[in-house]
Amino acid sequence: MQDLKIALIGATGKAGTYILKALLAQNFRVKALVRNPEKIKFNHSGLTITTGDVSDGEVVHDLINDCNIVLSALGLGNPASEKTIFTRSTVNIITAMERFGIKRYIAITGINVDTSFDEKDVKTKFATQWMHENFPISTADRQKEYEMLMGSDLDWTLIRLPLIIQTDEQTAIGTSLVNCEGDQIYAANIAQFVIEQLGGGEFVKQAPFIWNN
Repeated sequence: MQDLKIALIGATGKAGTYILKALLAQNFRVKALVRNPEKIKFNHSGLTITTGDVSDGEVVHDLINDCNIVLSALGLGNPASEKTIFTRSTVNIITAMERFGIKRYIAITGINVDTSFDEKDVKTKFATQWMHENFPISTADRQKEYEMLMGSDLDWTLIRLPLIIQTDEQTAIGTSLVNCEGDQIYAANIAQFVIEQLGGGEFVKQAPFIWNN
């Protein structure tokens, strides 16, 4: 799989930083789309940096052009992006992937996204409601992102995350399609799980929760 070329969106974020580091450590070739390239403070022979905004369709087109798989660790960022950045970016990503015949797409999101399969417990329901009350626009946009992927022909996986802890520490990872049973996830665990999904597998066209087990 190391012959793959991977487009990575959100490479300087809480999870994206660790995903980028893990991909390069395993000798994947990576094209990283970033708004602020100075945030990437190292060079690597397998890394190509593209500067631009994921809301720009031409930028996304150029990023994905010669890649095999697309990963998105997109968050609102700092400074914050538009609150509808998730659907705007997803439109551009789906359009470009369909144009180039690329099927595999892996993205991360929060536990607030609902699916028809969910059996969320009281704690996860509370966290979901809290997000809707405090961040209504971006939370609704995250839900629409999931619905857009559901309607696409991509082989997508949308990974639902609890609180991200930025550390290289790793533990066993719990997974479920119906409920998040843990309060946090280490960023290095996210990176490992993402890499395990590159070839497809059990979570294609699904939205698993993952957490530190």
